[in-house]
Amino acid sequence: MTSFGDLLGPQPVLLPENLDAEAALLDKVDPVQVAADHPAASIAWAYLAEAALTRGGAVGSDPVVNHDIVAAYAFARTGYHRGLDLLRRNGWKGFGPVPWSHEPNQGFLRCVGALARAARAVGESEEYARCLDLLEDCDPRAAAELGLD
Repeated sequence: MTSFGDLLGPQPVLLPENLDAEAALLDKVDPVQVAADHPAASIAWAYLAEAALTRGGAVGSDPVVNHDIVAAYAFARTGYHRGLDLLRRNGWKGFGPVPWSHEPNQGFLRCVGALARAARAVGESEEYARCLDLLEDCDPRAAAELGLD
């Protein structure tokens, strides 16, 4: 884990804002349309994944796998990969701080959290653990912010 106070560690990555996608979501535009219009915006995929998890009933300790859970997995995985692309373009080397407190980072982090939930729901315990490890490496507070503590 990289400490935010480690002067020898990598600098925190602060992703750029995606003002058009964020404004559309705040204006209650359907996240499906936002994802179609802005496919690189992890925040749109996070909205879709979280809504599918809720519809699919992934809040309990033993959810039934259904169409919504599998869709949530796909939405979260898409947003996760689009976020990785953006992180790498902004200097991230696969480790180091991605602070939750920087709002543009939250789309990626929310996708990782949604992917963790969906992976747990489909019984993919190793993927669930990898997602939690990634959240911990990015920002030790992220899992708690996402209700995964």
